Amino acid sequence: MVHQAQGQMVQEVAAGSLPAPPSRYVLRKEDRPTGGVAAPELAFPTVDLQRLAEPGDVEEAGKLRSALESWGLFAVTGHGMPESLLEGVRHAGMEFFHLPPEEKLRHANRTEDGEFQPEGYGIDRVDTDEQVLDWCDRLYLTVQPEEERRAQFWPARPPSLARLLHEYALGSERVARRVLGAMARALGLGEGFFLGRVGDKVASYARFTFYPPCPRPDLVHGLKPHTDNSVVTVLLLDPDVGGLQVLKDGRWVDVPVLGRGELLVVVGDEMEIMSNAAFRAPTHRVVARAGRERMTLALFYQPEPHRDLVPAEELVGEGRPARYKKLGAKTFADGFWDAFALGERTIDFLKVKVEQEPQELKAA
Repeated sequence: MVHQAQGQMVQEVAAGSLPAPPSRYVLRKEDRPTGGVAAPELAFPTVDLQRLAEPGDVEEAGKLRSALESWGLFAVTGHGMPESLLEGVRHAGMEFFHLPPEEKLRHANRTEDGEFQPEGYGIDRVDTDEQVLDWCDRLYLTVQPEEERRAQFWPARPPSLARLLHEYALGSERVARRVLGAMARALGLGEGFFLGRVGDKVASYARFTFYPPCPRPDLVHGLKPHTDNSVVTVLLLDPDVGGLQVLKDGRWVDVPVLGRGELLVVVGDEMEIMSNAAFRAPTHRVVARAGRERMTLALFYQPEPHRDLVPAEELVGEGRPARYKKLGAKTFADGFWDAFALGERTIDFLKVKVEQEPQELKAA
């Protein structure tokens, strides 16, 4: 059966005005978050999608390539979605988390037998008594294909949420596809290269994540370090409160609070495999905040489940052998939940990496 801690929402814990988080959330001293390096010091990358669509805009294409190779994530402007839509879906998501508990629990992430399942409202999966819990609640939904949406998990309140999420998801998918096309061009490949490998009926999943104020943010993870289960992720950040950090060159760097009309695009594990590590998925985490609540919306884009994840032949050669084994997209996606609960990267948990022979053995 589901672990007893699965039913304890962080928002309810935070409402208790405790001087410090309960022990289930407190990290070992060596794992506790420290202040990140301010991104402006490192010139956080921004890419204009409208300019990127112009084949002759070498400058913008260069900015994308630099962002992919040095950060693995970047802010996006020129995406074509009105700011009113972004504000609307943000507001609707926050309104959901402010509903009474009994209303939100109509969409709890349980199966009919009471077991945890990814979709729905609640916290991430709890497996053991020793597992340190993250300081966040979430609403996780299948968005595309539409026929696979499960109505019991889509909130009826606020009434605008389903409509706004649908509209936002359509715009977000256009962003993801344009980025995938530009990523292929950055490698000297045809624009449809990666698009053909994810398929026409790309799978997408939405995650609204709510971070309540924390009395001691220095003791917890808002969301533990991880890489994304996606080809790319399109992320709508909180426009007022920061907290996202990315591991860059061995240091945790603060992702800045973006403009209200900006999005963040993150490279996921599946792209790292398909590109044979030309593009790597960045490890990132969220630090909690004292006195400020925060909410984000992530859209994770994955290949059609019957597809295989494998390094593209065009990106494998004598000087760059295949770094990952072939694995079914569904197998990889299912393995993510086991890996995430353990705080491991899915690529490592499923042993997808090819162990390269030592150079001296090759020469023998």
